[in-house]
Amino acid sequence: MVLSGRATVPFGFATGRPLAVPSLLSTLLILLIGVLIARLSAGSLARWAVPAIVLELGMGFVLGNTLLPFDAVAPLSGLTELGVLTLFFQVGLEVRGDLLVSRRAAILRTVAISFLAPLLAFGPLRAWFGLSTATTLLFLAVLSATGTGVTLRLLAQRRALHTPSGRLLVGVSVLDDLPAIGLLALATALGAPRGGGAAGGAGGGPGLGPLFGPLLGLALALLSWWAAGLWLRHRHERPSSALAILMLLIGAAWLGEVCGLTSLLGALWGGVLLARLAGPAQGMAVQGEAQAMLSALSEVFLPLYFISVGMRVSAEALLKPGAWALAAVLIGLALLSKLACGLGIRASDRAAGVDRRLVVFGLIPRGLPGLVFATTALQAGVIDGVQFSALVLMVTVTTVLGLLLLERRLQQLEPPGASCAGAA
Repeated sequence: MVLSGRATVPFGFATGRPLAVPSLLSTLLILLIGVLIARLSAGSLARWAVPAIVLELGMGFVLGNTLLPFDAVAPLSGLTELGVLTLFFQVGLEVRGDLLVSRRAAILRTVAISFLAPLLAFGPLRAWFGLSTATTLLFLAVLSATGTGVTLRLLAQRRALHTPSGRLLVGVSVLDDLPAIGLLALATALGAPRGGGAAGGAGGGPGLGPLFGPLLGLALALLSWWAAGLWLRHRHERPSSALAILMLLIGAAWLGEVCGLTSLLGALWGGVLLARLAGPAQGMAVQGEAQAMLSALSEVFLPLYFISVGMRVSAEALLKPGAWALAAVLIGLALLSKLACGLGIRASDRAAGVDRRLVVFGLIPRGLPGLVFATTALQAGVIDGVQFSALVLMVTVTTVLGLLLLERRLQQLEPPGASCAGAA
């Protein structure tokens, strides 16, 4: 592809004619206009709890099938993925001991059910759709994930983040993605030899093999944990500068990618290391500075990432009956697996103020993790375009439906006369 704009590609369902790939600056301008339109539309749709990411996906789909082919944004893929890596780095920062101080047993029960329930669909999915082991594991990873960001944002807007239900949701949402990332790493490691290796953040380091790479990654994780403890005992400096934090983020993500454990898991482990390096005395100050920088990066690059994900969904793949049939089954499994999480909330938890329906509805959205897992698998060759389209449909439906149900439940639990903030 030529960035100056002379290469041609097959283009769009609107004209059916090949058009020149635009220059890099033109591509950036079109993407930013798309983000602006999606954000302006989000305000009018806030009362229906439609998150901005759904509108950005839709805008990306329109752009990718009319004005701008996905090949045009390929040179920007590294930058757009930076926003995703920052979010997983932030999740790693939050994985601390105090996460389980409140209602530890309920959190662990709910996380276990959320992870184990989708595994029951392994056999049926393989048999019904003739899937490989790697592809099936990827589907289970997306089913196990939880859209932490959109759920917690809505809880914060409704001032419900520090209620008993909100605190339990915070713990479950953060821990819920850890086993899902493990499934993703396993899926990409198994699928990389057939899919031609990893790309753009997928697992399967070149030449390391599906077994040696993860073992090397585990060894490096243990070594880095020991080295962080050694630094903490013998050095007073703390990684508080933006450059130091960014180097830790990129370095950990790169090691995760090279070792076949995905850059997402590497970024998450980088956040865990930063929390350890900060130490007990300066921990909150260092993490506050890191959160401010990471939030700024996410605000800039995440919308571009969602636009690019929507651009990957081709109209041709979306119009195939197989995509809709697979999406319908995945949506059903997604809802059932999270409804089962209500079994983790017992009578003692409800007596302490935990609302079972609020927790279940908050776990339904797959949000960002679902999209990231699907995109990572597509880049690694674990899934094809039709399967990717089905996953995007499932993530979109569960995110919108889950937020609608969560919004309604929050309204029902609000004291009379309480002010209502806009939905995410």
